[in-house]
Order: sequence, then structure tokens, then C-alpha cells
Amino acid sequence: MKLTMLGTGNALVTQCYNTCFVLEDDANHCILVDGGGNGVLRQLRAAGYDWMAMRDIIVTHRHIDHLLGIVWMMRMICQYMKSGQYTGEARIYGHDEVIVLLQDLAQKLLQPQEVHFIGERLHLITVHDGETKTLAGHAVTFFDIQSTKAKQYGFALDLTAGKRLVCCGDEPYNPCEERYAKGCTWLLHEAFCLYGEADMFHPYEKHHSTVKDACELAASLGAANVILYHTEDSHLQERKALYTAEGKQYYTGHLYVPDDLETIQLD
Repeated sequence: MKLTMLGTGNALVTQCYNTCFVLEDDANHCILVDGGGNGVLRQLRAAGYDWMAMRDIIVTHRHIDHLLGIVWMMRMICQYMKSGQYTGEARIYGHDEVIVLLQDLAQKLLQPQEVHFIGERLHLITVHDGETKTLAGHAVTFFDIQSTKAKQYGFALDLTAGKRLVCCGDEPYNPCEERYAKGCTWLLHEAFCLYGEADMFHPYEKHHSTVKDACELAASLGAANVILYHTEDSHLQERKALYTAEGKQYYTGHLYVPDDLETIQLD
């Protein structure tokens, strides 16, 4: 399986795209995670993907930098179903608040002939804390990260040979996630900014982490690999080098600071 970061930035970036990514296995089955705005269609194309290949979609929470692109995906899917250009079905997974909001937005924003396909061929699936579903042939367990802001779910995805990828969402790790994250092969964790620039970006006031925090966490959990995302974009050209240099002071595993459209081979 490989992971392609469509976007790596936080909610307010302008120099890169909001955090979302695609997981693709060797059989070309894809899972889209979150969506930013309508630019998700452009990002998918730039990454070499057909948006129609995104048959399984995960929405972690209802913040606009993660959800609005999913509304555009729903619009495209339903329009192409209506015109006969989209075969088969698609599924969107999220907790109850996300699914209710998507249903409401669809009713308000899409045409009645498009809304008709929701529930018939485009399935909005409510998932619960600790529940496991099969997406693109892989077991995916959803879990509540106990956010203090909007309700948010992370997930653990089973890779081959006992390997496991864990996405902690876009907030700092909560001890309730240990059963999923401890000893994982791949840990995806937000890193709003450098620890050395915390006074500038105030990550803790926004309930986010620094690179130092994320890497200390990865070391304590025994994660073999850590991927940092959901960052500021004030020095985007130097971000990879700067974040890697700070992170390596606290974590000795494999550290990845991807750029938009960068692909990482997971197994």
C-alpha cells in the first residue's frame, strides 16, 4: 500500500492544500481521507488519480478544511450517476455528526435528482467508536480521539504481515488512543509548527502539537515510522529540512515530512 498526501497544511494555509490523503493498495483500491475544498478534485488529478476511483471515503470530523471537499465529491458522484457515467457504488464513512451534516448539506445544496442517489448508490455510513469496517479490502477500526473541539474520529488500518497504520486526526494524541497507536508501524500525527516557533504560532492555544511533541510521542509509542502533517506554511520551501532536523532530536525512527502530492510507500 502507498499513501499520497494531497495536502499537508492546516486550516488557514494559502501556499499548500489542506490536509487530506489517498491510501492505495497494490490492487489499485483507493481510500480518500478528508477533502479540504473543491480543490480536492484538482489535487487528485495532479496526483494522477481519477476522482471516480475514490469509492471509499473517510471523513474524520466536520471542520470545513476537512469536510467541504467531500461535498464536492458527493456532487460529482451524484451528477455522474444521474448522467449514467458513474457505474457501481461509493461509500462515505464518518461518525454520527459528520453523516448528519453531509446529509443535510446534500439536501440543501444538491439537486433533487442528485440527492436521489444518496442511500441508493452513494452510501453515507455512520461508524462508532471501536467499530471495524472493511474498506478497499483492509480492516479499518475507527476510534474517538476525545477531541475538546469538534467530535473527531481517527482510525487504525491493517496492512499486510501484521503491520498497522494509525491516523490520530489533526489534534494531539490522547492516551485513549494507546490501544491502537502503541507499537504501530506507521503513525500519522499533526505538527502545527516547530517547537522553536511555538511563541509565534501558538499551537497549544489552538490545541495542536509541535514537531518536538509529535516526535517525542512517536518515540514513546514505539512507532516505527511517523508522518507529520497539518502544518503552517510560512516557510514551505524549508519545511521538510527544518521539521526533520528538529524531529530527529527526539525520534530515531523513520521520520517523514511530506510535501503536497508526495507519495510514501507503506509496505
